[in-house]
Amino acid sequence: MRGKYYYGYNILAASFIMQGICYGAMFTYGVFFKEFQTEFGWSRAMISGASSLSFLIAGAFGIPAGRLNDKIGPKALSVVVSILFGLGYLLLSRLQTPWQLYLVYGLPVALGFGAFDVITLSTVSRWFVRSRGMMSGLVKVGTGSGQALMPLFAAALIAAYGWRSAYIILGVVIIVLLVAAAQVMRHNPREIGLLPDNDPYEPSTLGSGSRDPGMPLKEIFRTKQFWAINLAEFCSFFCLLTIVVHIVPHATDLGLAPGTAAGVISAIGGMSIVGRFVLGSAYDRIGGKRSLMICFIILFCSIIWLQVAGSAWMLFMFAVVYGFAHGGLFTVVSPTVAELFGTGSHGVLFGIVLFSGNFAGAISPILAGRIFDVMGSYRIIFLMLIVMAATGFVLVSLLRPLRKP
Repeated sequence: MRGKYYYGYNILAASFIMQGICYGAMFTYGVFFKEFQTEFGWSRAMISGASSLSFLIAGAFGIPAGRLNDKIGPKALSVVVSILFGLGYLLLSRLQTPWQLYLVYGLPVALGFGAFDVITLSTVSRWFVRSRGMMSGLVKVGTGSGQALMPLFAAALIAAYGWRSAYIILGVVIIVLLVAAAQVMRHNPREIGLLPDNDPYEPSTLGSGSRDPGMPLKEIFRTKQFWAINLAEFCSFFCLLTIVVHIVPHATDLGLAPGTAAGVISAIGGMSIVGRFVLGSAYDRIGGKRSLMICFIILFCSIIWLQVAGSAWMLFMFAVVYGFAHGGLFTVVSPTVAELFGTGSHGVLFGIVLFSGNFAGAISPILAGRIFDVMGSYRIIFLMLIVMAATGFVLVSLLRPLRKP
């Protein structure tokens, strides 16, 4: 009955935890960046390269992960990738050579990271329809919470126990929390006799017409809309992953203490919580196109400000503005894909869109590191980010609805 507690809220809570742990852990990479430089003397391009490889593999794995999520459901898949992801952080504690960093960060860590966004957002899109944007936003609030807290947690662990022990503690926390959260995941409400949004159970509505099969994949792949949103995601991640990996070393270059520099990226994560909730809720009223256009405008303005930010307060101001756009861009794309193409193949479609983004995320951090190693400055890469943000805005403005929600 509609009045009973809806199991979809369990899905929402589990997805919140998964997003927080997964993205929070990935956000700690910038905190460990200087530790690798200090102990091993590696260049920024070399250290950034491991992150680039990880995002490339994560993006590629998102496609089969989305397909598996469509076919076998999220529970078993979540358990497997949770163990892989946590194992990767345990192995990082034994790091000695660059190839080990690339192997560990590029396989177990990347495979876990590549799966969780698809698993959680695709599953939530099946459990909620009318409030899909808000619920996706709440899930991504978990991401922002993790991004705000885990870098500070990692910095505290490094200060207290050293970076190797910090990785061991992170690995254990990751496995325990993610495997526990996976136990409540279910593929869709029909598995337990419910309908999306806790609508009343009516057998006549459970036929194939209620499953929202969406458009055929071959038809979707021939549309300009699909490739426009893929290219927009490329532009988005080119900017976002450069900032995530390099903002902490950039802040320390400007004279900020390591703890204060970690606070900048935590501020980004904290403000992204607001962006995820506000823009996720706005999506339900104004749709995906307008929501994404707002995100790219704010992103563009924040990177303009970063060009002149030369002190702590200016960097924290950047974090506030950029964090809002960061949260929105990570939230609105999944419901927009469902809005445009339906949910029947949402996992694989969203996986492809994420691959486009992660491909950019593989290129941009190592490119930024290489440019810094040669030029001794991030100015050129920041100018490139401005161009990417403007291009993403233009691409999103071309989107047109292909189907009724």
